[in-house]
Amino acid sequence: MLFVVMGCSIAFALLVVEVVHRLVRRFTHSGRMYRPAQLFGALLAAQISLSVYPVDAPVVLHALGIALILAGSWLLAALISTLVDVSLARIRTDVRDNRHARRVHTQITLVRRLVLVVIGVLAIGAILMTFPGARAVGSTVLASAAVIGAVAAFSAQSLLGNLISGLQIAFSDAVRLDDVVVVEGEWGRVEDITLTYVVLHLWDDRRLVLPTSYFLKTPFQNWTRTQSALLGTVELDLDWTVPVEAMRQEMRSMLQASDLWDGRVSVLQVTEATNGFVRVRALVSAADAGKLWDLRCLTREHLVDWVRRQHSDALPQIRTRAVTGVRKAQPASDQHTDARVFGESADGTLREQAFAGPKQ
Repeated sequence: MLFVVMGCSIAFALLVVEVVHRLVRRFTHSGRMYRPAQLFGALLAAQISLSVYPVDAPVVLHALGIALILAGSWLLAALISTLVDVSLARIRTDVRDNRHARRVHTQITLVRRLVLVVIGVLAIGAILMTFPGARAVGSTVLASAAVIGAVAAFSAQSLLGNLISGLQIAFSDAVRLDDVVVVEGEWGRVEDITLTYVVLHLWDDRRLVLPTSYFLKTPFQNWTRTQSALLGTVELDLDWTVPVEAMRQEMRSMLQASDLWDGRVSVLQVTEATNGFVRVRALVSAADAGKLWDLRCLTREHLVDWVRRQHSDALPQIRTRAVTGVRKAQPASDQHTDARVFGESADGTLREQAFAGPKQ
């Protein structure tokens, strides 16, 4: 009779879970809660059946209670993740000015991870409390909580520091998901932020993993702190004969024909004129770091090609001048006239003979 009642209860619970899942799926488009809800419903139905028809199997009841705690924790974690996914889906990051959206994504993601850690710790505590021995030891542990806390804080100060740094990053808005940063001489995007480390997706598909405390102790460049638009420079060393105004107009025409340029800045100036060359600097702007890199390369290639085709005489040159005459050597009789650097004294004469030789 017990197995019949338990089977019917489990079947009814799974049916309810299926109905609720279809309703939730229609509004959230997420299936995170389906499997944990099935497991939790089946275990709960079995627990209720055993409470109606008690059995003398303490080990089975204990194991069922532990499984119910784990399934409930899994279901709660899935519920929180589903709510977070629904919230983040309403905050779009695929827009041009997504600074606020990326900040919210960063904060919610880190808070979700913190809540999941707390749920895991509480689940482990609840499981331990089901053992009578653990409850008996609890009073002793609480009595020495100060000592244990001090030892734990000392031994895990680096971990605790990174945890606190992760929360500071989440709410200080220093760095966000998808920010473009330059760290340790490497350029990349913030791919993931956890409570203990930050993952950067570098431009060449490498991953740079840094502790969260790094971003609070070490200076770094954040290219999208307030906006994603950036300025970039291209420098060329050319001959003094380069037509600067014509070059400026050519660059302007090239930028207007390119979809990489955002239309804000187009400046060409001579910034240096030394050592036989003039340094021409082109300043351009783009909507984000990726487009700016491509635009700088395009500008450099176009200006080099334009100078080579239209004004080849403006290419870098080294000028030399031929000498028409050759200077005659001094007669041998005059080669000792500069040797009197030691003076006219007797000592000077001796030094002169030692270094220049006696006069002929």
